[in-house]
Amino acid sequence: MAPRRDIETLFSVNTEDFIRPFAVPALGLRGRTVRLGPLVDAVLDRHAYPVPVARLIAEALALTALLGSSLKFDGRFVIQSQSDGPVSFLVADYFGDGDLRAYCRFDAERVAAIHGEGRLLGTGHLAFTVDQGEGMKSYQGIVPLEGHTLADTAETYFRQSEQIPTRIALAAGEILQPGTDGAGSVKGWRAGGLFVQHLPGEGGDQSSFGDPEADPVTGFSDDAWAETCALVDTIGDAELIDPTVSADTLLFRLFHERGVRVFDPQPVRDQCRCSNARIEAMLAQFSPEDVADMTVDGSIFVKCEFCAREYRYDPADFAA
Repeated sequence: MAPRRDIETLFSVNTEDFIRPFAVPALGLRGRTVRLGPLVDAVLDRHAYPVPVARLIAEALALTALLGSSLKFDGRFVIQSQSDGPVSFLVADYFGDGDLRAYCRFDAERVAAIHGEGRLLGTGHLAFTVDQGEGMKSYQGIVPLEGHTLADTAETYFRQSEQIPTRIALAAGEILQPGTDGAGSVKGWRAGGLFVQHLPGEGGDQSSFGDPEADPVTGFSDDAWAETCALVDTIGDAELIDPTVSADTLLFRLFHERGVRVFDPQPVRDQCRCSNARIEAMLAQFSPEDVADMTVDGSIFVKCEFCAREYRYDPADFAA
C-alpha cells in the first residue's frame, strides 16, 4: 500500500468510481470509503429495475467494494442474499483487480406495493464468500437478514462472527448532474459508503468487547470506539453521494482532530466476466438431450444475468 499522507494535503478534485483506504491511529481505526458514479449508471442501465430495487443494487455494489477491497488476493469476493421478500435474490461480485458487477431477481408487483420503509429483503440470509481462485479453498460466512438495510446485516455479521467492532454507512440515489452536451442537467445514479473497524494493535483498548455493560448495539465499550460511532452517526446520505463533497472532505470532517491518514485510491470498474469460452465450456457439459431441450428456432441462446449480453450458439457444436 502506498505511504500514508496527512489528509489536509489531499483536498484534490473529487473523482468517481474509487475506493479510498484510511486509518485513524489515535482511535485504533482502519477503514475505507467508496464513491461510485458512472459504474452504477452502467450496471443499472442494463436492467429495468424499479427505483427502490435500483437503490438496493447500488448499495450492494458499494458494500461489496468496501469489503472486497480489503482482501489481498486475486480472486473474488461475493455478497449474496436469498429471502422471501420482494427481492428474492441479490448478488454482487468484487474481483481482486477492481472489477464489480451485480444483479437481482425481484417481484415487480410486490415491489410496487411497498410504501415508506417497507423491506425489500424479507426473511432469509446474507452470505459473504471469499473465492481465492481455482485450486484454492473458499470461505463463506452466513448471517440472517436482520434490520432494514444491508449495512445493518453486515454489521451484525462482523459483531457475531468476527467479533470485530464495525460500523458501515451506505447511501445511493439519483441526483441531477450537468449534461455531457452542456444542454442542462440529467439524472444520474451515485452510491457511496464508509466502512470502519477497531482492530487489535491499532490503538485504543479492545479488551472490553463483549462486556455486559457495553453498548447494546455495537457490543463494545471502549471510549475510542464510542467516539467513532458517534462520529459515524453524523454522516448524512448527501455526504456519501454528492459529487461536490469529496471522500477526503468527509474524512477530514469526521476525523481531522485525531490525525486521520489516507492512502492512494483504488479504482473500480464496471466489468462482467462472462465470455464465449466460459459459456461454451458450460454447454459442453450437457447431454445431447439437454442440448435439444435448450434449442429454440435452431439455436441456443444464452443471456448473461449480470451484463445482459446475449450469446447465440449452434446446437450442432454440442450435440456430441
